[in-house]
Amino acid sequence: MPKLLIPTTILLHILKGGKTGIYFIDSTKLAICHRKRTSSNKVFKGLAEIGKSSYGWFLGFKLHMVINHQGQIMAVKITKGNVDDRPPVAELAKGLFGSMYGDKGYTKHDLFLNLYQKGLKFIYGIRNNMKNCLMLMIDKILLRKRSLIESSLNILKNQMNLEHTRHRSPINFLVNILSCLSAYCFKTTGKHLRKIKGDDIGGICA
Repeated sequence: MPKLLIPTTILLHILKGGKTGIYFIDSTKLAICHRKRTSSNKVFKGLAEIGKSSYGWFLGFKLHMVINHQGQIMAVKITKGNVDDRPPVAELAKGLFGSMYGDKGYTKHDLFLNLYQKGLKFIYGIRNNMKNCLMLMIDKILLRKRSLIESSLNILKNQMNLEHTRHRSPINFLVNILSCLSAYCFKTTGKHLRKIKGDDIGGICA
């Protein structure tokens, strides 16, 4: 397993999606043990941290991910479970231009200005204690399409075994994540290529 760390990293980099100008960002928890065993876990001692998600408290890490509107992975980052969603955004969005959409957890005016100056408009939901603001209709529609990245994370967890509590070393943990992400890239790339091929055949027949 340790020997696969570098190859899977390179493979994931090669398989990343194309720049389309429309992106979605979100994060998900990666619990490494059951909540009742947080004090006795030794495999990730000194590495994992206790964080909180919409499902409650957990010990582990977070996976931050950016995809394009075709569902292809653009960038990923793994942080400790207690890291806020906003600090990794600048690194994840490096080199991207157009518009990116996130949930209310990414609300931060300085972050918006920083990305806007680099050519990326970051659109996120508004908290209940914030004043409403006007936005373009297309941005309002695309903001509602964030379910695309939530579906991608759901596929990674439920179909590709991204999150489980049977890791025996941190290296195995990383290899499992990179393997799942690479498999997902193959799946989305294959669908995209089949769609393009079908469109080409349809154009020829027409």
